[in-house]
Amino acid sequence: MEIEEKGPVSKIATAVIFGLVGWGLCGATMGMAMASTDIGRALVIHAFAAPAIFAAVSFFYFRRVGAFSPLRTAITFLAIVITMDFVLVALVIERSLAMFESFIGTWLPFVLIFLSTWLTGLALHRAKQP
Repeated sequence: MEIEEKGPVSKIATAVIFGLVGWGLCGATMGMAMASTDIGRALVIHAFAAPAIFAAVSFFYFRRVGAFSPLRTAITFLAIVITMDFVLVALVIERSLAMFESFIGTWLPFVLIFLSTWLTGLALHRAKQP
């Protein structure tokens, strides 16, 4: 029996699902941190947790057959996070774009999510090379 190559829609759906899992775990981390400490500490916890979460999600994603390239995956995951933060968190939940004024709360995690995804992908890609 021949293994069928994943089609483009399946590849996109898989990347989106993994990106949403990472975003959801980051949201849960932020929610738990805000419930247990002040906003300043919660933002620091989130800034450290976000790249760790996305490195773990990326690790599992890149081990799948048909994963996107490291750069494309990092862009895809970041686009999902930005979109969900903008639409769901800022517009629906907070009804304000104020969160985008915070470097440590928004921009630093965005950069670290991109870098941790990309670097995880590069490391796993290089590990596969003979």
